[in-house]
Amino acid sequence: MSATAQYQAAAGQIAGATESQMFGKPCFKIDGKAFTCFFAECMVFKLGGDSHSRALALEGAMLFDPSGKGRPMKAWVQVPAAHAALWPALAREAAAAL
Repeated sequence: MSATAQYQAAAGQIAGATESQMFGKPCFKIDGKAFTCFFAECMVFKLGGDSHSRALALEGAMLFDPSGKGRPMKAWVQVPAAHAALWPALAREAAAAL
């Protein structure tokens, strides 16, 4: 399964989630608030607390910097496709944190 399909499956299973755009990238929102997006074959999650720390500790994960200008969004963690098996759980945690 492609990374794009894995992203759609992970976020699309969240109750109330709708597809949208954020910074010109595909995202999923609940009640107009984004909780995940897809960027550079990675799934990006808006997380806090322990969920944020665990996601950021994954190999290859980093804070999301959509501009590429060294201004990362501190609550958002970019998780590479190597960890796609964890994407559904992270999507649920991100949605629950809204």
